[in-house]
Amino acid sequence: MPELDFNTPALKRHRKIRALKDRMAGMGIAVGGSSVILAVLLICFYLLYEVAPLFSSASIDAEASYALPAEDQGKSLYLTTEEQSEVGMRVTSNGSIVFFSVADGSVINRVKNLRSEKVTAFAVESDTSRLVAFGYEDGKALIVKHDYKISYPDGKRKITPVVEYPYGEDAIDVADFAIKKLTVRDGSDSLTMAAIGDTKSAITKVSKEVNFITEEVELSEQSESLPFVADVASMLLSGDQRYLYVATRSGALSEFDLRDFDNIALKDAMSLFKDPNTKLVSMSYLLGKSSIMVADSSGHVSQWFNVRNEENEEKLTFIRDVKQPIAIVDLAMEQRRKGFATLDERGLVAIYNATSTRQVINEKLSDNNARLISFSPRANGLLLEDDKGLHFFHVDNEHPEVSWSSLWGKVWYEGYQEPTYTWQSSAANNDFEPKYSLMPLAFGTLKAAFYAMLMAVPLAICGAIYTAYFMAPALRRKIKPVIELMEALPTVILGFLAGLFFAPFLEENLAATFSVFVVLPVGILVFAYCWSRLPQNLRWLVPEGWQPLLLIPVIVFLAWLCLAMSPIIELNFFGGNIRGWITNDLGITFDQRNALVVGFAMGFAVIPTIFSITEDAIFSVPKALTQGSLALGATYWQTMTRVVLPTASPGIFSAVMIGMGRAVGETMIVLMATGNTPIMDANIFEGMRTLAANLAVEVPESEVGSSHYRILFLAAFVLFIFTFVVNTIAETVRQHLRKKYGSL
Repeated sequence: MPELDFNTPALKRHRKIRALKDRMAGMGIAVGGSSVILAVLLICFYLLYEVAPLFSSASIDAEASYALPAEDQGKSLYLTTEEQSEVGMRVTSNGSIVFFSVADGSVINRVKNLRSEKVTAFAVESDTSRLVAFGYEDGKALIVKHDYKISYPDGKRKITPVVEYPYGEDAIDVADFAIKKLTVRDGSDSLTMAAIGDTKSAITKVSKEVNFITEEVELSEQSESLPFVADVASMLLSGDQRYLYVATRSGALSEFDLRDFDNIALKDAMSLFKDPNTKLVSMSYLLGKSSIMVADSSGHVSQWFNVRNEENEEKLTFIRDVKQPIAIVDLAMEQRRKGFATLDERGLVAIYNATSTRQVINEKLSDNNARLISFSPRANGLLLEDDKGLHFFHVDNEHPEVSWSSLWGKVWYEGYQEPTYTWQSSAANNDFEPKYSLMPLAFGTLKAAFYAMLMAVPLAICGAIYTAYFMAPALRRKIKPVIELMEALPTVILGFLAGLFFAPFLEENLAATFSVFVVLPVGILVFAYCWSRLPQNLRWLVPEGWQPLLLIPVIVFLAWLCLAMSPIIELNFFGGNIRGWITNDLGITFDQRNALVVGFAMGFAVIPTIFSITEDAIFSVPKALTQGSLALGATYWQTMTRVVLPTASPGIFSAVMIGMGRAVGETMIVLMATGNTPIMDANIFEGMRTLAANLAVEVPESEVGSSHYRILFLAAFVLFIFTFVVNTIAETVRQHLRKKYGSL
C-alpha cells in the first residue's frame, strides 16, 4: 500500500490555519475572561471611589486675619456671617451692630443702638431666624433682625446688610427691673421672652393675631412673674415655647412648665453635673430646638433632650457627651446640621457631630486668649475672635454625621425613647436629622433571602431529584423546559401580582394558607399509601415514572378543600377573625405586604435557578455508579442518598448559593410586595426593606455628592462584598466536596 503523506501543502496549510484559530480562540477566551475580572474590579473601585470621602478627615485652613472691626464699639457679644460668608456681623456690648467684610475686616455698615439706656443683657433666638434681643436696664427688650439683600448691579453680586425691627422700634416691656439674663423664642403664633434680674424674674408672651379686615398682625402682651433663681448662668426657651430651662453656674437646672401661662409651675429640677466643682460655661439648642447642648468647665459637652418615661411624661434626659482635656470657653452650633464646635482655654477648636459623637477636627487656632467662635450658615467657614482681632477659617467638613457607630450601631435619636437602628433619609422639614443606619437594610436583605430560600430550596431540590432520577425521560423532557421557562418571567410582573393580588388574597385566606402546609403533605402521603395498596395490575396501568401526573388532581383538590374549609376553621378556632387573633391575642403585628408574601413570590422566582442547576448535577452523575450500586443490592433510595447525592453535592451546593445570590440581589419583588419599610423584626407578618430595593428607590432622588448619595453607594458596596463572600464560600465548599466525593 502506498504510504500516506501528511506533509502535503494542503495539509500543512490546514494545520497552520487550525493552529491560528486555536491561538485566536485562546487569546479571545483570555481577553474575555480578563475583561470580566477587570470589569468586576472596576465596579469595586468605582464604589470605593464614591464611598471613600465619607471617611476622609476634615480640614480647616486660615483665610484671613485682621483687627476687630469697629473695636471702639466694645467687645463682641455675638458673631456670625451671611450665607456666602462674604459679610460678617458682630454685636457689641453697647448694643451696636457692625457689618464687615469677611475678607479684610473693613466696616460695611454700623447700626447704633436705638435706645439711650444701657444694654445689660443679650440673647439670640436662633442663628437660622437671625433674630437677636437686647435687654436694657429699664426692664425693656428690643427685638432686632439682621438680613442681607442680594442685588446684581453691572452683573456682579452685591450683598447689602440691613437691620429690621419685626416687633417695632419701640422696646417691649418685659420686666420692672434691670435685665441681667434674657432668653427669647419666636413662633408663628407668639413671641416669648424670659428675664432675670438681681432679685426678680419675669416672663412675657406677645401673642399674634391677624385682623381679618385689615389683614394686619395685631400684638397683645401678657406678663407674669417667675420663681426667682439665683446665680443664673444660662436660660433657654424650648422651640414650642412650652418649657423654660434655667441653669445656675453650679449646674442646677430648673424646668418650668409654660403651657398654663397664668399658673407657671416648676416641672422638674435636676443637676447637670456629678462633680460639684464643675461650672456651667454654655447652654444652647442644637439645630431643631430639641437637644440642649451643655458645656462645662471640665471640658465636657453633653446632649440632653426630652424622653417620655413610664408615666408618659416628658423628662429631660442625658443622652451622650464628648470630652475635651481642659475647660471650654465657647460653644458654636452648626445652622443646618447636628454639629457643633468647642473652643477651649488653649485656643484649640474641636468640631463634632452630636449624634455620631465623631470628632472631625481638633486643631489649635489661636495663642492669644481666644473667646468667641461662630459657624457660617453652611458650616464651611468659622469666625474666631481673640486679643489680636478676628480670624476667618475655611472648613472642609462634608460628611461629619457618618461614623462606624452611626452606620452599624444603635443610635439614640431625638424624639426616640431609646437607641435604635433607623434608616430615614428624608423628611418634610429642614430641621430633620437624617438617619443612616444600614442595619435595617442588611437585616431586611437577609430576612427576605431567608424566607425565599426556605420555600425555594426544599421544593427545587426535591423536584430536581425526582425529575433527574425517577421521572420518565419523556415526561422529564417536557417538565424541565417548563420549569426553566419560569425563570424568564419578569420579576416586576411577579412583584406586581404579589403586591396587588397575592397579598390581599393571603390576608383574606390566612386559615387556608396555614392549613395547606399541613393538609397538602399529609394528603399526598395518604394518597401515596393508598396507591401502593392498589392491586398491581391497576398500578401497572400507569407507566413507570409518570406517576407525578396523578398528583395534579390530588393537589388541586386539597388546595380547594383548604380554601373551602377556611371560613369554618376561622370561625370555630379563631373567633371569625384570624388576623385579629394574631394581632390581639398573640400580640404579633400584621402587615398585608409581609415576609410571607415575599417568601412565596421570591421563592417562585428562585426555584427555576436552583432546580435547573441541581437537576443537571444529578442527571450528570455517571450511570455506571447507579447501576453498580443497584447491582450490589442497594435500593433506589439508598442509591440516591448514598451515591448520587454525594456525587452531585458540589453542583447542588452551587445551585443553592446561586439561588441565594439571586434572592439577595432581587429588587422589584421585594420593592412591590413588602411595604418597603426599613424595620428590624424577624416577624414573618411584617415587611422589610432590602439593600437592593433601597438603592432602586433612593438613588434617583439623592443629591450627587451628598452624604445620602455616598451612603447609598456604601450600601451597594456592602451588597457587592456580601455577594463576593457568598460566592467565595460557595466555591471553597464546592471544591472540598469535589475532592471528598470525586473518587466515587
